[in-house]
Formats: sequence, C-alpha cells, structure tokens
Amino acid sequence: MTELTYQLYTSRKFPPLADTLAMLAGMGYVSVEGYSALYADDALVADLVRHLEGSGLTMPSGHFSLDMIETETAKVLDIAGALGIRTVCVPHVAAESRPDTGGGWEAFGRRVAEAGKPIRDAGLHFSWHNHDFEFIPTDDGALPQAAIFEGAPDLEWEADLAWVVRGGGDALKAVADFADRISAVHLKDIAPAGQDNGENGWADLGAGTVNWAGLIGALKTSPVRLWIVEHDNPSDDRRFAEASLAAARSLLAAR
Repeated sequence: MTELTYQLYTSRKFPPLADTLAMLAGMGYVSVEGYSALYADDALVADLVRHLEGSGLTMPSGHFSLDMIETETAKVLDIAGALGIRTVCVPHVAAESRPDTGGGWEAFGRRVAEAGKPIRDAGLHFSWHNHDFEFIPTDDGALPQAAIFEGAPDLEWEADLAWVVRGGGDALKAVADFADRISAVHLKDIAPAGQDNGENGWADLGAGTVNWAGLIGALKTSPVRLWIVEHDNPSDDRRFAEASLAAARSLLAAR
C-alpha cells in the first residue's frame, strides 16, 4: 500500500497553515508530513489538529529532532498520538555534530537506534531522512549513510534521493543497496543548470534532472508506504504543489 503526501516544510513561507491545508485538499492530496516548528508548543498542536480535521487531511508521518526524541520522548509520543502520526522521522543532524569517520557514524547510528527504541516500543515506525552529507565519503572511505545503518539495524529510511544526487551519490545504487530500509520517499527534483529561478537549485517534480522514471522502477522492490512531495524553497507553493501532484500521479501510475 502506498500513499501520496506533501511535506508541509515546502509551504512554510506561505502562511496561514489553514489555507495551505485547504489548498492541498482541494488539489487532491490526502495527507501531509509535519515538521518540528508545527508542533513547537501545545497551542500549535491543538491548532494543527483542528486544521487537519477541517481539511480532511491526515498526517501519517512527522519530523522530530533527535534531541527532542531523546530528551522529550513522552512529548513526542503525545504529539504523534494527537496528530495520528504513525512514523516518527529524524530529519537532520547539524554540521557541528557530524562525525568525520566511519566508526563515528556507526556510533551515531547506535545513538539514533537507542533513541528510537521507545518510539518503536509504542508501535510506531522510526526512520531517518537524509540530506547530501550522508552520501559524501569520509576521509577514511566510509559512506555515512551505510555506517548509520550498520549501527542501527532496524532503522527505516525516508529516502530523499534528490539530496543523494546533490551529494554526488548514485541514487539508483542507493536504492539497490538499501532497498529493504526504504519506507518513504521524498519526491523532489533538481533544476537544470541555469534554471534555478531563485529556488536554491530545486525544481517542480518532473521538470528537473532527476531520473525519476528509473528510480520509481527500481523502488518496486522496496516496502514504500509514503510518497512525499517536497521542495525546499519554492517561489510559488501553489504552482509547485499542483504541478508536482500531477507528475507524481503519472510516475506512480506506471509503477
């Protein structure tokens, strides 16, 4: 079973949230993915619950910082319960906290796995979302993403394959190497050279250079539950959401 959803971080510069959710529901999205700023306090969580109910959208997954998962576990579980989140995802680690050796990354993976134990014990899924740095080899030749998985054998992967490409990695190889980990995929695209349009080098899905047709084919063997449309800095989130929904439907129809 798969589900098409929308990462709300995409629309963070286009408030209010209620209007964003209404826009997405009207286009035909059925769910959204949350991120930490949306549930920074109890009032925001209550507002988010209300707006989700009003729009008819669900929130099957959400990003939470590793620090919050480690130090405020009960709060993470309360938020997940209130919003109906079934997958808790760690989205990032700051540059100053990144190891520089394969052994360091494996130890970091063990830290992530330990943080995720109470999440998984509560019956939820627990995953890692990558950026580019996980696919840039360390000086000792290790691939950080592979080392993280070595340290965290049960960790799922929310694969952001456009970031793999931006990091100089081979997205098709990454899918082949970690196929059994992939429970969600971020559908995003990279702008052709010279066509940045002030959007940090990203593009509407299907209008860029990522080999999505090939990747969708390669992902057939992966246990993907969620297909998540995302753009890190669109100049027009309505344009992006509409064009990318059409492209995602077309890509997944051929799967």
